[in-house]
Amino acid sequence: MKKNYLILIFFLFSVFIWSEIYLPKRFQLEEEKLFSVGKGQNLLQISENLEKEGLIKNKYFFDFFVLIRGKAKKLQAGEYELSPSMNIPEIAKKIISGEVIKTKITIIEGWTFLEIGEYLETRGIISRAKHFYGLNSPMAQKDFSEEFDFLKDKPKDLLLEGYLFPDTYYLNAGVSIEEIIRTMLNNFDKKITPELREEIQQQGKTIFEIVTMASFIEKEVREKEEKEIVSGILWKRLENKIPLQVDATITYITGKKTTKISKEETQIDSPYNTYKYLGLPPGPICNPGIDSIEAAIYPKSSEYWYYLSTAEGKVIFSKTLEEHNLAKAKYLK
Repeated sequence: MKKNYLILIFFLFSVFIWSEIYLPKRFQLEEEKLFSVGKGQNLLQISENLEKEGLIKNKYFFDFFVLIRGKAKKLQAGEYELSPSMNIPEIAKKIISGEVIKTKITIIEGWTFLEIGEYLETRGIISRAKHFYGLNSPMAQKDFSEEFDFLKDKPKDLLLEGYLFPDTYYLNAGVSIEEIIRTMLNNFDKKITPELREEIQQQGKTIFEIVTMASFIEKEVREKEEKEIVSGILWKRLENKIPLQVDATITYITGKKTTKISKEETQIDSPYNTYKYLGLPPGPICNPGIDSIEAAIYPKSSEYWYYLSTAEGKVIFSKTLEEHNLAKAKYLK
């Protein structure tokens, strides 16, 4: 009789423990709300805050569940969306696995360092764009070349223009500028595969030269096939010591949002002026996408020496200067 009584007590106690852990505080589905786990907070602090916020019934059962799973040191700081209609295992799983709230951002191909900074500011991810792109910003002083070998041939005095890979990213709340940039550089590192790096090396070029050329291609033309032809023209002009005459380098200098440049602007005294100075300018003029980078690596040979892009984005290729001038008179009115 006594044995049966003990079994009943144990059974009821087990049911009680199970219900406290596996049954949520609210059975009715409720909206998730923001819950913060600060850096350095331990299990006891987290469970106490969960109880205070009305997300769990009792902090001790949260402590018990996490301890019995051996995950007390796995709880991760960050911002979480939690609901009292979630049970303890569901809440614990989110915090242990670090399923923090993420902000989606999309960096457009051809954006400059400046445009990326301004975009992040408008999204409320950074407080001031100049902290991101300014010459006196922490990022201007930070040397990432020890982490990323593809930066070793980049001149030390240049910012990371060209290497912030355009893509969609999901950022944790409170992410630092350094972490944002490191994420983009990591992506660039993955996109420039060993095969691409080997091809660049075999051509006797550097990643820096490829990225610089790719930045022109990105700003000048849209379609991949046209990018490859333009790449062929620009490399050919470079090899034959003919000025590249890339309009996008002029708008990079002036900061104007236009495809039209004046004759006076082509005389601006800047090392980025590819009308005035031979060869590649000091560095990239934007952050190119993979199509432009691949076009810079794999140029398409052609009979053309000139090209222009119309306002509608159509590319007109010419074999001679005379043909090119006629095309300019016809399409660039």
